[in-house]
Amino acid sequence: MASELTYRGGASPSAGAGAGAYAAPKPASSKASWLSRAARYAAGEHRPVFALAGMLFAAALFCFAGPSSTTGPATGAYSSGGAGAALSGSLSRFSVDPAAHNPARHFVGGKVPLGLKRKGLRVLVTGGAGFVGSHLVDRLVARGDSVIVVDNLFTGRKENVMHHFGNPNFEMIRHDVVEPILLEVDQIYHLACPASPVHYNWHKTNVVGTLNMLGLAKRIGARFLLTSTSEVYGDPLQHPQVETYWGNVNPIGVRSCYDEGKRTAETLTMDYHRGANLEVRIARIFNTYGPRMCIDDGRVVSNFVAQALRKEPLTVYGDGKQTRSFQYVSDLVEGLMKLMEGEHIGPFNLGNPGEFTMLELAKVVQDTIDPNARIEFRENTQDDPHKRKPDITKAKELLGWEPKIPLRDGLPLMVTDFRKRIFGDQDGAGTSSGGQ
Repeated sequence: MASELTYRGGASPSAGAGAGAYAAPKPASSKASWLSRAARYAAGEHRPVFALAGMLFAAALFCFAGPSSTTGPATGAYSSGGAGAALSGSLSRFSVDPAAHNPARHFVGGKVPLGLKRKGLRVLVTGGAGFVGSHLVDRLVARGDSVIVVDNLFTGRKENVMHHFGNPNFEMIRHDVVEPILLEVDQIYHLACPASPVHYNWHKTNVVGTLNMLGLAKRIGARFLLTSTSEVYGDPLQHPQVETYWGNVNPIGVRSCYDEGKRTAETLTMDYHRGANLEVRIARIFNTYGPRMCIDDGRVVSNFVAQALRKEPLTVYGDGKQTRSFQYVSDLVEGLMKLMEGEHIGPFNLGNPGEFTMLELAKVVQDTIDPNARIEFRENTQDDPHKRKPDITKAKELLGWEPKIPLRDGLPLMVTDFRKRIFGDQDGAGTSSGGQ
């Protein structure tokens, strides 16, 4: 019995002791010598494992319950209880809720605070250093968007967007859209394409550039806006032109690379919409004028203004009775933005329905610049449309858009810009400012 008790006490019998003597117990193991009896009991019964699990559960509960609990009364405690909850309740009695004193900064459901502006979008503008593109960039940057301009500067001018250099919300990449590019944006305004006879016969980018931008939009899920043209109607047999009119285009003429290129671009855009469920918008742009327009690009308004300023004769092709409609660039930019932000695909005619013959336009230029400017008639060009006037009923009804600036009000603004560039910057007089 003595031996049994000795062994249960953790000691072994001494070598020289008698059978009935108890041996003195050995000291406790050095590993647990510093532990108290309660600690040894807890360790033996795996209490730390359960304690650790409890702490993890409490931490998880605090994380999920924290945002909703902080809006409760100042004396409240977390529902998990314990010393941590009591401490939180004690501290909350001395804390100040900033939302109670400044309601404008109060967050509702984790959303953007009330009173703050809309979150800016990331927007890609191809041809953004061109005439229309640079004005569009101005509006987007002013609205608070982050804008990336992609332009190869074939007809665009760096000067058109230089005033944005240094703005952290603006970036320019010199790149030709006929080559693929990888970017992350929310919207794509595709304007990159020479839009005048002087340029589009040299650099035919309508189809390949549009295909690359559509592929980019599909890859990143961006909304895509194509700037098409009134040239898709060709020499129209319907007047004025509505969006349902299919046009009268010569597919093998000198203008067909532009006309048919834009028609193909529209086809590709709609194919991506139907086949890849891509969000697309199509704008058919009619004659547009304004500051930053290319000075010598063969288009009638820029030709007349530059010729009148240089004291050259105004060249009228044919009999001068063919008609055009002219919209100021700010009206067009407003229409493009309304189309992009709206819910309708299009196509939409974006133009000024005010119709002028070429002789009437020459008279307006004479009245604005030089009443003594003479007119010189020349042989008409091939496939020159006889009439061109947009029906903008669809844009009025679905976009709530119509042009506001008449020709006689907008033309002087363009003349001021041309005068400065022709006489104040001779080096830049022949430099293009194209794109769309």
